[in-house]
Amino acid sequence: MPNQVSSSEPAQSGATPGEVLRSLVFYAAFYGGTILLVLAALIASTISLERFRVIVHYWSGWHRWCARVILRITVECEGFVARGGVLYAIKHESFFEAIDLPHHYPLPVVFAKQQLLRIPLWGKVGARYGLIAVDRAGGASAFRAMLAEARRRIADGRPLVIFPEGTRVPHGTQSELQAGFAGLYKMLNLPIIPVAVDSGPLYQRRWKRAGTIHYRYGAEIPPGLPREEIETRVQIAINELNA
Repeated sequence: MPNQVSSSEPAQSGATPGEVLRSLVFYAAFYGGTILLVLAALIASTISLERFRVIVHYWSGWHRWCARVILRITVECEGFVARGGVLYAIKHESFFEAIDLPHHYPLPVVFAKQQLLRIPLWGKVGARYGLIAVDRAGGASAFRAMLAEARRRIADGRPLVIFPEGTRVPHGTQSELQAGFAGLYKMLNLPIIPVAVDSGPLYQRRWKRAGTIHYRYGAEIPPGLPREEIETRVQIAINELNA
């Protein structure tokens, strides 16, 4: 798994002894369990797709349990809608919301950096589950392949999830949306549900803090809007918890 500390948001000092201890226990429990569950998922993928998916969902649920019980992080959702035939555009502040996706949505299909699919073993599990690699240097052919894969997943009734900023952004700041986001919106012709998240202050640090992470779901945005309008509306909605 990638390092928990983003280069754009270095680990903060001033942690209490309790935060340090809880974080160390969390790392041991979650990442130790991750190794076992990744191996189990790889084995299950050769036997049964259903069992494979159950293990992936258990991994995401294990993370939520470790966060709640060990780190004392709870989660609250406002306006939650879970359904297929929609593109969820989510604010990205930490790995929390990324790991939480299979627990939070029914069989989500996630647009992810190509580098994540190169992680030994975990990358194979992610690809098997439904991660769609985003190859920013691949040009038009890579974009067409991504669209074709997304359309296949849409036909299966699965929701699509994208982090339109393309990377983790420190809490309280905004980043330009990736250029490919508007292209996907146009070509897939799906409504968008924007999702604001405020996980950064608690989770995007070496020594994690107790508290509540919020998901706030914005109003559904219809397909077919001009690029400037869709980017503006999504940008405003996903940053509603930035204060």
